[in-house]
Amino acid sequence: MASLERTFSLKVPSSTENLVLIRDFVANVGAQAGLTADDVAKLELAVDEACANVIEHAHGHDVGKEVTVRATFDAAALRIEVVDEGLGFDPTQVSTAPVEQMVHDRRTGGLGLRVMKSLMDEVSYEILPGERNRLRLLKRIQK
Repeated sequence: MASLERTFSLKVPSSTENLVLIRDFVANVGAQAGLTADDVAKLELAVDEACANVIEHAHGHDVGKEVTVRATFDAAALRIEVVDEGLGFDPTQVSTAPVEQMVHDRRTGGLGLRVMKSLMDEVSYEILPGERNRLRLLKRIQK
C-alpha cells in the first residue's frame, strides 16, 4: 500500500533571530509526522545547528540571503532539507579527532556535523557549482 507523503516549507531571512521560527516549524512538522517527543527534540537540535551554521558560516550573517527548510514525511521517515545560497564547505575536511582532544587543543568548530550525525539516522550534504547547497537530514519514524 502506498504511503501518503506530505511536504512543508519555510523560507526566512538569514538571521539568528529566525532560529526560533525554524525550531517551531520543525517541532510542528515532527509532531505531525508522528515522531516521539525525544526524536522531535533531536530533530530540533540538529536543524538548529545546521541553520545556525548556515547563517554564520555560509551567509556571514547577511540577512539579504535566505535559509529554506523543507520537510517531507510519510509513514516511514521524516526528511529535512536545509537549503542555502552561501559558500559550501567540504565535509571531508571536518576534524575526526576525539572530542576530548579538540577540547584539550582548544579547537573551535567542527562539532556541528558530528552533533547532527549523532542525532539523525542519516545526514548528507550536496554542493553543486552554480546551485544552492543542500543539507539533508533523515529521521526514521518509530512504529
